[in-house]
Amino acid sequence: MTPAQREALNARLHWGLALLALWLVLTSPWVSLLRRLPSGAGFFDYAHVAAGWLALLAGAVYVVTVGQGGRWRAFYPWAAGAGGAIVSDLGGILRGQVPAADGPGLYGAIKGRLLLALLATALTGAGWSLAQGSDAALSLRELHQGAVKVLLVTGAAHVLAVASHLLELLRD
Repeated sequence: MTPAQREALNARLHWGLALLALWLVLTSPWVSLLRRLPSGAGFFDYAHVAAGWLALLAGAVYVVTVGQGGRWRAFYPWAAGAGGAIVSDLGGILRGQVPAADGPGLYGAIKGRLLLALLATALTGAGWSLAQGSDAALSLRELHQGAVKVLLVTGAAHVLAVASHLLELLRD
């Protein structure tokens, strides 16, 4: 796969995952999954499970493709020994500067945390699906709901970071 093909795939995966996550969150009030799929499960129950499995598959592919060629360092600067870039970006925010959109730093760390939250959410949902009917299903459901909360907060931070970059572009 050429770098241009990989970037095109990443762009499609990014938007596909964003739409899947948004749909899963927005339709979750109509999902009634506790220990197992209920006997009278409806469209939203089955669609939630199917979309969750799709999100797991797409998320795993996305994590691999965006991290190739050492690019994982931009998503996980703390793991690459570049935690100082995050601290520098935080100091820049206090001085009214918008952090860089690419490379290691605060924005990269937000993207990396969002990917981890997405995978944690999808993995705990998949675990629930596989453990249906057992006591473990209830524990996995609880973990899944916690992962969703982290996903929502980090997703909001991601959207705010993108918006700050768009505002910065409009100012220039």
